[in-house]
Amino acid sequence: MPSLDDLLAKMVEVHGSDLHLKVGSPPMIRIDGNLQPIDLPPVAPADTEAWAQSVMPPRAVASFRDLHEADFAYGKAQLGRFRVNVYRQRTSVSLVIRAVQPASKSFTELGLPPVMSRLAQAPRGLLLVTGPTGSGKTTTMAAMVDAINSTRRVNIITIEDPIEVLHPDKMALVSQRELGVDTVSFDQALRRVLRQDPDVILIGEIRDKDTAEAAIQAADTGHLVLSSLHTLDATETINRLLDFFPPFQHQGIRLMLAGTLQGIVSQRLIPKADGIGRVPATEILTSNPRVFDRIVDPEKTHTLRDLIEDGEFYGMHSFDQALMGLYEQGIITYDDALSHATNASDFKVKLQHKIRPPEQQAS
Repeated sequence: MPSLDDLLAKMVEVHGSDLHLKVGSPPMIRIDGNLQPIDLPPVAPADTEAWAQSVMPPRAVASFRDLHEADFAYGKAQLGRFRVNVYRQRTSVSLVIRAVQPASKSFTELGLPPVMSRLAQAPRGLLLVTGPTGSGKTTTMAAMVDAINSTRRVNIITIEDPIEVLHPDKMALVSQRELGVDTVSFDQALRRVLRQDPDVILIGEIRDKDTAEAAIQAADTGHLVLSSLHTLDATETINRLLDFFPPFQHQGIRLMLAGTLQGIVSQRLIPKADGIGRVPATEILTSNPRVFDRIVDPEKTHTLRDLIEDGEFYGMHSFDQALMGLYEQGIITYDDALSHATNASDFKVKLQHKIRPPEQQAS
C-alpha cells in the first residue's frame, strides 16, 4: 500500500474533499460529493493501524486509546491542511481525512454572495454559518476570518477542535487555540476569553448549552462572535439554539438572540452543470427590526422565511431564490435545482413561470 501522504497527494490531485480508509474496502475519495474508489486492493487492518500511527499526535494517541476515536489536524507543506478522524469499527481502525481549503480564497472565489463582505465587517454581534456536514462551513468561516484579518486592526481569538486553517497575522492579531492542546475544553476557553481583550471570537461549533450561552453573552457584551451549527436554515437554527436551554429561559434567550444576531448564513453545495466541482447555494438572514420581532415572538418565528424571501434590500434571500439564480445563470442543472429545493412542488411552479424546463424548450 502507498504511504498516507501518497494517498493524500492523490486526493489533492483529483480535487477530492475526503479520503476514506476502511478495512476490507479499497481507499476511496469523495469527489464532488460522490465516493470513488482508488485502483488499489482492499485495505488490511495493518494498513490502517500504520496510517493512523504515522499521523496521530500524542494527545490523539491517548484519546484513541481511551475513547476509541480521535480528532486532530494534520498538515504537510507540499499538500496542505487536513482534518483527521480516527475511529474503530468492528474492532479495526478506520480513518476519514478531509482536505481543508486555504483561507486565502475570497467570498467571490468561493461563490458566496456580496452581502458576506458586509457581514464580516460587523463591529459586534452574533454571526452563524450553518449547514449539514460537508457543506463548506469551515471554509466560509475561514474566509470571514481572513476578510477581517486583512482589513481591520483587531484582536481575533479562535477556539477550534481541531485547528484546520492557519491564519498568519495581517492587519489583525490572530490567536488560534486548539482543544486538547491549548485549552481543555470550549467551556474552559470561553470562561476566560473575555480577559484576552478580543474584538472577534470564533467558536468552531456551538455544541451545547454552555457554548451557546457563552456565544450569545459574548456577542451581547460588544464582541463579534462567529460560530457554526449543523442546521439546514435560519428557522431551524433559531429553534436549535433555544433547544439548548430549558423552557423557562426561552423568552430571555429570544430577546438576547434577537438583539445580538447579525446574520445566519446557511449553505449547501450543489454540483455544477459542467460536472466540475460544486457551488454553494445559500440562504441569508440579516438583522432588521422585523426579524427582531419575529425571533422574539414564538408564534411568528416560523414565518422568518417570508421575511427572507422579501428581504433583498437587506441582502437576504432564500435557498430557493439562490437555486433559481444559479439555474438561470446556467451554473447548475434543472434537475439539481429541483432536487435541492426546500419545497420541490412550489419551486417547480415558480421556475416554470420564469424559465421553461429544458424538455419544454426543446419542444
